[in-house]
Amino acid sequence: MKNLFVALLILISSGSFAQKAWTSLLDKDLDHWDTYLSYRFEDGYKGAQPKDAAGNLIEPIGLNKDEFGVFTVIKEGNEPVLKISGEIYGCVVTKKDYRNYHFRLKVKWGDKKLPPREKLLKDSGIMYHSVGDFGKDYWRSWMLSQEFQVMEGHLGDFWSQQSSSIEIKAYLPEGSMMNPVADESQPFIPLGKGSEYGGFCLRSCNYEKTGEWNTLELICYEGKSLHIVNGQVVMILQNSKYEKDGKTLPLDKGKIQLQSEAAEVFYKDIEIRELKSLPNEYAKYFK
Repeated sequence: MKNLFVALLILISSGSFAQKAWTSLLDKDLDHWDTYLSYRFEDGYKGAQPKDAAGNLIEPIGLNKDEFGVFTVIKEGNEPVLKISGEIYGCVVTKKDYRNYHFRLKVKWGDKKLPPREKLLKDSGIMYHSVGDFGKDYWRSWMLSQEFQVMEGHLGDFWSQQSSSIEIKAYLPEGSMMNPVADESQPFIPLGKGSEYGGFCLRSCNYEKTGEWNTLELICYEGKSLHIVNGQVVMILQNSKYEKDGKTLPLDKGKIQLQSEAAEVFYKDIEIRELKSLPNEYAKYFK
């Protein structure tokens, strides 16, 4: 009886009771996701709504209108794999909202790059706590969110989207020509809407495995988050919020978007589980 009591104490102290079963979010029919497509962007895009040859504004393609096969599920062995062609900007977006959770997936780059990124790094992203309408951002393609960057050599960077903001443990930038760089040893600094440091932060280190599957994990709990690449924490974030109608509001729940952004990319083993509390292995980063 004493041994059982000790075991229970260990489970409670480690946060194991918070770790519910994993739910797979990927099947052949993308049952857990909607799709959104905006535009094929050309080189030289400056943020304006695209126009046709006659000068008329072009409307975005819209929700669940992927007649172009931008998002398809293929098989690798017996595993389903989400292929994103990148041909048109947009995303797959979860049908459900999520709040306190552990999200993970594997990502691998394809071979193709398209305008306007043919001479740039391959790009995608995990956009979390996504709320509001699509297409209010510069690229007219996504919901307001916080972004876990998925880019060649930059897995785990941060971008704010629209009016979102957050605090990140990072080195201060020295002047406008530099970016903050995440580091566990540093104090939290504000990034995003209203920050003098901008809305971008570099991950602490590059842990990408070139040409291989890379495992990305996102921990979200009560406005705190961790960006994890191949088992390494590359960014520590807290106090997620956004501005709406002149008010500052918490941004601690919402949908999850996976971007289509002019590069061929593959995702698999997409899973999520609810967190009832923040396990000690993650909570230690916020002490």
